[in-house]
Amino acid sequence: MVHSTTRCAIGIGSNLTVMTFNPIDIIKASIIALDNMGIEVEAVSNFYQTPSFPKGSGPDFVNACLVIRSVLAPDALLEKLHFCEGQMSRKREQRWGARTLDLDLLFYGDTITPNLKTFERWRALPLEDQMVLAPQELILPHPRLHERSFVLAPLMDICPTWQHPVLGSSVAELYSRLEPKELFDMKRL
Repeated sequence: MVHSTTRCAIGIGSNLTVMTFNPIDIIKASIIALDNMGIEVEAVSNFYQTPSFPKGSGPDFVNACLVIRSVLAPDALLEKLHFCEGQMSRKREQRWGARTLDLDLLFYGDTITPNLKTFERWRALPLEDQMVLAPQELILPHPRLHERSFVLAPLMDICPTWQHPVLGSSVAELYSRLEPKELFDMKRL
């Protein structure tokens, strides 16, 4: 029996070391680990050095994105991502703090989950609230991927034509709306 696959994107970030593994090593190891878990990696972006956010919250990050194919449902895929983070000593102690590995499910095809109203509520959440609140359920597409240069620049490398199912804009269009300063702060590795 052939299971259909869904094209998804994963954002990857790291700004801490684990033993002798630096952030680039950690990201490369996580890509191999995901592949070994049966997650079909279709494309890997360039790696980018980006400032931590909020400013002063830790060392610069190394960020990248993957396009994958998955037969897993979104929640099951997220479980695998969290398992992989744990294998790289990820601790969830502080929102937006330094971390060994951060794997974010950015989009799952054109799925909007759990529903448009919930997506819009999280997308419109003020920054002060974003810094302390985390959703208890998976929100797709990621409610702020369209605002983040460290997500859009890597997505430009691997899927510039993906169309945001709520905003109706491609990655390339969203990227073109970023402030130049946001892109200036990034360095391709």
